[in-house]
Amino acid sequence: MYTTAILGNFTILFIVKMEASLHVPMYYFLCMLAVTDLVLSMCTLPKMLSIFWFNSREINFSACLTQMYFIHCFTVMESGIFVAMALDRYVAICHPLRHSTILTNPLVAKIGLAVVLRGGMLVLPYPFLVRRWPYCRTNIIPHTHCEHIYVVTLACANIRVNSYYGLFVLFCGNGLDMFFIAMSYIHILRAIFSLPTKEARIKTFGTCVSHLCAILAFYIPGLFSSLTYRFGQNVALHFRVLIANVYLLVPPMLNPIIYGVRTKQIWGRLLLLFTHKGT
Repeated sequence: MYTTAILGNFTILFIVKMEASLHVPMYYFLCMLAVTDLVLSMCTLPKMLSIFWFNSREINFSACLTQMYFIHCFTVMESGIFVAMALDRYVAICHPLRHSTILTNPLVAKIGLAVVLRGGMLVLPYPFLVRRWPYCRTNIIPHTHCEHIYVVTLACANIRVNSYYGLFVLFCGNGLDMFFIAMSYIHILRAIFSLPTKEARIKTFGTCVSHLCAILAFYIPGLFSSLTYRFGQNVALHFRVLIANVYLLVPPMLNPIIYGVRTKQIWGRLLLLFTHKGT
């Protein structure tokens, strides 16, 4: 999975960089998604593999806080990128003639900067909130990586502030993003159903399939993981850990596959690359 995620996302970045016809907002957002997936993979999987391969089960507290920050920060960023991609699909389908004038390169850059700043600022309090508590009980995290709620539960103090702030981040991150994505698709579906022929409706909806698959692969395990930890105390710990790992490992692996297979321009450029190498 790690190899697929690394090779797949680097391939997406390489193809978009080399192919001038792909220098449009949709593929810029796809590149942002690929970079986010690469960082998420690199800040979780190497340590996870060292646990299983070399029995290296210790991590420095500062390193743990750093890993925690990057995991949550880039998770929020990825959610924001899906909103940006939903905006791109909305403009492309509902205002096709104005797409290039609405989503200009400066606007795309501003959206990317806003996504990065929101993720960085929302998650910034996490390390400081975790560091301030005393840890006088066990120092064993029942997880394969340093997730905020699993680390802070080791503190021998009232961690209600952390819990409330975690819910706030969940609401301001995934919650609002899912709302904006849902609103975008309500307008998209309305525009699709107003098309005159069935073929036109299917063809137009087909441009959204990759985005919808990526959204489902990202949000469903994430929401399930958050809800089972907070409200599903009867759920077995190993199952909760498995779902949390699926949330971090599967989307970075699936996203390049989904977009590579579903997007004709990327698939065609990849085939052309291998054909030229073969000749």
